[in-house]
Amino acid sequence: MINKRLLIKNLLAHNDENSFYDKKRQINIGEKEGKAKFLKHICALSNSNPHNNSYIIIGVDDSNNSIVGVDFFDDSKIQNLINAYLEHPPVIQYENIAFPHLPEDKVVGLVTIRAKTTDQITALRKNIWKYYGGAVFFRDGSISMPKVFDLKLQDVNSKIVQSIEQHAQNNIQYTLDGVFDFMAKRKDYNPVYKVFKEYFVICWAGKTKHVKDQTFYSRVDIALINEQVRLFYSALDEVEISFDSDQFRIIEYVNLGLNGQNKYLKLEETCINFYDNAQYTINTKLLFQPPIYNKKTLHHIFNSNNALLEKLRTKRSLNLQERADLKNLPITYLICHFNGFDQALKQLEQTKPLVSKNSEVYALYKESIRILRKVKYN
Repeated sequence: MINKRLLIKNLLAHNDENSFYDKKRQINIGEKEGKAKFLKHICALSNSNPHNNSYIIIGVDDSNNSIVGVDFFDDSKIQNLINAYLEHPPVIQYENIAFPHLPEDKVVGLVTIRAKTTDQITALRKNIWKYYGGAVFFRDGSISMPKVFDLKLQDVNSKIVQSIEQHAQNNIQYTLDGVFDFMAKRKDYNPVYKVFKEYFVICWAGKTKHVKDQTFYSRVDIALINEQVRLFYSALDEVEISFDSDQFRIIEYVNLGLNGQNKYLKLEETCINFYDNAQYTINTKLLFQPPIYNKKTLHHIFNSNNALLEKLRTKRSLNLQERADLKNLPITYLICHFNGFDQALKQLEQTKPLVSKNSEVYALYKESIRILRKVKYN
């Protein structure tokens, strides 16, 4: 099995950006320009390397090639995004790879791109930003650019990529070091580990919370040690964990509601499946069913939110009740959006710059956007 840390180091050491790998300080697929550029690079790498894997490393300082890390990226619907915008889309895997020298809230993003076929060109399916539907991109050195070329692509990188991957194989020392390191760092939340199929090791830890007959975890850290793949859930997240001999299962919940009448709703299920041939898969499935409310009640809340937003925009002071309502502003806009209010999403987006200096409300805004992102491409 490939040691992803070694793979990243070998890619960075091998050469500058080239036709089979790219590096980025960060990506932003929450905005149209960032999404378009990401799709362009995926398209170009897929076309340039139909016979082997291509990679994008995210969290690298381009000036000195140093690993600086990025925030955890939990967009499990990234393949759906690729499928929606690309013709003959490649298979995409995004993994959060932990490095010992990085802060606990930082990782390196590793995007693995593999073309489904060697005889079909990947192209944009529709317009996005300044790129037109039908555009085809190719890697010219370290640059992704539009290009016209023959379908019979030359296999020029397979031997190089295979050599890099072979030099990044796991061994027992890397596995044991990873387990000991995790247990030491996460001793604040009673870390545990389990071996699957006599090969894979998963470590996890989290803060427990009991609600009636359910046990939830927050601040959850899950590490698939053999692959250096890390799953992370913040203090705002609440998840259930279960497992058997073949599977490690995480169900993420969101606590949504109006006027204090909140309910725990299933958001997403992540399953790590283990097989006897030393292979594994990570599959995610959206479980979310948005809560439905009386339209008259929602109209009243929507109008109150708009009035509060206007006060923020004109920098008028808020009374005590309005400051309390401000904390509910992002999530109530989200609920209105799920209940068919066409302007609610636009209003939610306008909330961002107005609450960015209020850390508590801004965290709730980001949580609302995270939920929206998870369901958007489903």
